[in-house]
Amino acid sequence: MAMTQWELYDAIVVGAGIQGCFTTYHFTKNKRKVLLLEQVMSAPSAQGCVGDSSCSHRRADGHIFSVSVYTSGISKCQKFGMGLLQTGILMMGRKEEAEFHTTLDTLSKHGVEHKYFDPEELKRCFPNIRLPPGHGGIWEPSGGALCADKALKALQDLIRQLGGVIHDGEKVTEIKPGFPVTVTTTTSTYQAKSLVITAGPWTNQLLLPLGIQLPLQTLRINVCYWKEKVPGTYGENFPCFVAVFPDLIPHHIYGLPAREYPGLVKICYHHGNKVDPDERDCPSASPDLTDVRILSGFVRDYFPGLQPQPAIMECCMYTNTPDDNFILDRHPKHANIVIGAGFSGHGFKLSPVVGKVLYELSSESTLSYDLTPFRIRRFKHQDKASL
Repeated sequence: MAMTQWELYDAIVVGAGIQGCFTTYHFTKNKRKVLLLEQVMSAPSAQGCVGDSSCSHRRADGHIFSVSVYTSGISKCQKFGMGLLQTGILMMGRKEEAEFHTTLDTLSKHGVEHKYFDPEELKRCFPNIRLPPGHGGIWEPSGGALCADKALKALQDLIRQLGGVIHDGEKVTEIKPGFPVTVTTTTSTYQAKSLVITAGPWTNQLLLPLGIQLPLQTLRINVCYWKEKVPGTYGENFPCFVAVFPDLIPHHIYGLPAREYPGLVKICYHHGNKVDPDERDCPSASPDLTDVRILSGFVRDYFPGLQPQPAIMECCMYTNTPDDNFILDRHPKHANIVIGAGFSGHGFKLSPVVGKVLYELSSESTLSYDLTPFRIRRFKHQDKASL
């Protein structure tokens, strides 16, 4: 396809995961001419996630902006038809642990409805959970699960309705910085006033030729589903949960009620194994199943109503930063190239806010939030970041 003068876009967004889609939406909402590129054929794409079609949300996620911003993000998720299943969410742990204590304080400070259950109360309310001695829970009734696949489809349909252009099955092969910036794909070449990169695990592949490498680590997460011994025991009336047992288990474990597969509860380890993103399609990508063994022990000990071996295993990918905070910034040498990356397994629920921020960075609008914690320069002391 030949490039002509009138085909100059206001922006090109690379990566049609949820962050790229919300960024594109904000361009279309503000009547900007925008092109969204996705290397996978047949959008929607979960930007590397395979089969992970739902995720939990809670308001006291200490990594992200503030609870008020988070609440705004969740309300926007509901507005865009992102399929919130309001089951409530239960955080389990010891009251004296720092994260547990901080969660209680944060919810109280921001007036979010919640209740603390001591071990006996929790046992009465959730008899199909068996917790270690001394462990209680924080119940947040407004929490629940977001339907990722439904969200992406609804958002991409809206982008098209507003005049945005989505090209899937086009992998970016070259980026030439400048004004305009030129993007070449396996199919064609495009130009735009600005470029936004929301390419998930493939971010550094695009940035390395542009003279920058971010300290991003790609992990493959085993997404496991566990069969109920008695059908309906952990159905839609059962809450989403997060287990924080640092003295027993190194990383968080989270779960969602039986919904995606009838009779199967989704319980996953919030950590995984390093993987090349181009080898993400499960079977032999990662022979290390340490996380699955940890989950099996967890299910056996604390969820007696579930079979202690996963009935189905799928996978998704996290792209983590060293501090688990996002990267939301301009390229240090090319101001019209904006980067959104490193969402570290907890970015989906704030995607409406992230998309707005990336749009503001790209369009040189007044920023709605202080982005100091998310700037690239915080990594300048690290060897992996050639800034």
